[in-house]
Amino acid sequence: MIKKWQIYEANEEEIEQISENYKINKLLATILSNRGINTEEKIELFLNPKRNDFHNPYEMPDMEKAVDRIIKAKENNEKIIIYGDYDVDGITSITVLKSFLKDIGIEAAYYIPNRLNEGYGLNIPAVEKIAQEGYNLMITVDCGITCIEEINKANELGMDVIVTDHHEVGDELPNAVAVVDCKRKDNKYKCRDLAGVGVAFKLSQALAMKLGIDEKEYLKYLDIVCIGTISDIVPLVDENRLISKLGLMLVNQTKNIGLQAILKLSGYKNIDSTAISFGVAPRLNACGRMGHADEALKLFLSKNINEVNQIANTLNEYNRTRQEIEKTIYESALKQIQEQKLNENKTIVVSGENWHHGVIGIVSSKITEMFFKPSILLCLENGEAKGSGRSIPGFDLHEALLKCQNSLERFGGHSMAVGLTLKEEKIPEFAEKLEAEATQAHIEEIIPIIKIDAKINLEEVNRQMVESIKMLEPFGEANKMPVFVFKNLKIDSIRALSEGKHLKLTLKDNNTIVSAIGFNMGEFAQEYRIGDKIDVVGNLEINSFNGVDSIQINLKDIMKSI
Repeated sequence: MIKKWQIYEANEEEIEQISENYKINKLLATILSNRGINTEEKIELFLNPKRNDFHNPYEMPDMEKAVDRIIKAKENNEKIIIYGDYDVDGITSITVLKSFLKDIGIEAAYYIPNRLNEGYGLNIPAVEKIAQEGYNLMITVDCGITCIEEINKANELGMDVIVTDHHEVGDELPNAVAVVDCKRKDNKYKCRDLAGVGVAFKLSQALAMKLGIDEKEYLKYLDIVCIGTISDIVPLVDENRLISKLGLMLVNQTKNIGLQAILKLSGYKNIDSTAISFGVAPRLNACGRMGHADEALKLFLSKNINEVNQIANTLNEYNRTRQEIEKTIYESALKQIQEQKLNENKTIVVSGENWHHGVIGIVSSKITEMFFKPSILLCLENGEAKGSGRSIPGFDLHEALLKCQNSLERFGGHSMAVGLTLKEEKIPEFAEKLEAEATQAHIEEIIPIIKIDAKINLEEVNRQMVESIKMLEPFGEANKMPVFVFKNLKIDSIRALSEGKHLKLTLKDNNTIVSAIGFNMGEFAQEYRIGDKIDVVGNLEINSFNGVDSIQINLKDIMKSI
């Protein structure tokens, strides 16, 4: 697939100034300049965030109302329940709020909907059940902002609701006592992109401020807040960077025995954002995907080491099962794509009998990544098709579904990810309409772009330079690992690994030789030969193998030198 390489236009004067003022190397200064981190305030906050850099939680919409209602419930000894989502963000949100409320003398119950039977968000049967059990106040975390009907039902049944959420607001706000969501149109809070757990954390902070409680009583949960924030792929800038950077320090010395157990099982020696994204998050998410989200919550809340170890092992098994199911669905989807030549279309719609609801979203992401086309995967059950879809940058999939809605029963989501339900017999009609929308949008003209931070000469690279990049961690959405271009390198050796799946190279520039690895780039081993001159883009990293550390380029793309 052809990719466009786009190198940032360097502001040399600004780069020199940043480098000199902050005593950092020119490469780091270049990256900061490229990313608009170019004022004293922004640079200091980015490089050296401190706990007193958190914004005032009372600048968030309805925060005062939420705090006052919770304090009133405490004084009146009312029954409180926290209603959360089944993913890592939801689980960590419940953990943080429930734990903090307990610290201030409030025993709150919790409710997590079953992903397979109830789906996302509030539902009427759950609200009725909660009301029947005598709860006076329900606090939503990581959900609730679009649940107009369900919250009206709660009000009818005599239950007050506080909504804390971070998702986009619909045409109207729910009729709740307080709606704490920075996506509200009247929001004035500086950081609009907190994860659900970030909002729950800010509620804890606001309660502590109102009750005169020391800040360490809510800051001690930053390890859990960090896990949810990184896992939910929110932009790791502003307050999210503060949460993730300070939180990772706490994660590395966490006192939460559940988190200790899952970190150990993840197998990562260096606990950074990568370890959370690829080691911890999949294991916690696997519970929700398999319909057992409460297991992940119990892991974080339990104080019993034997119970924790048992739950952690169960989570590991759920994750292994999830991987097996995912592999089966992925292979089945690929077979359909090949047999029906769907890769020649502008969009890909595939379906299968009894495909697992909790896994198809991951498979859709993989299909979209492989073919760089929007994809929809549908589970067929009793004449109904329920599915998930993923898109590519530049094509609004939710907007496309709006134009196909006559073929759908219901749908939701945003530009890059959607969920949908339709009658099985309507699949061909829907696929045709979606293809027409993509054709009209000239989707074939969209080319994946690799944004490159700087051009580097191989002979300039040393360990100190590579190590210095760690100052920019944690990496994630809106703060990607820096990408560099290296030009006119000679292939010294080349081979495919893992049955042709991956690519292994050594590259030479004059007397300097460096190793390079290209994951899922094994096909290039057939295109290039020893002695070829190539340009490559990738990340710089330290590779540790058999106790030996060496500099390595983690490849993103290759092309022949001009």
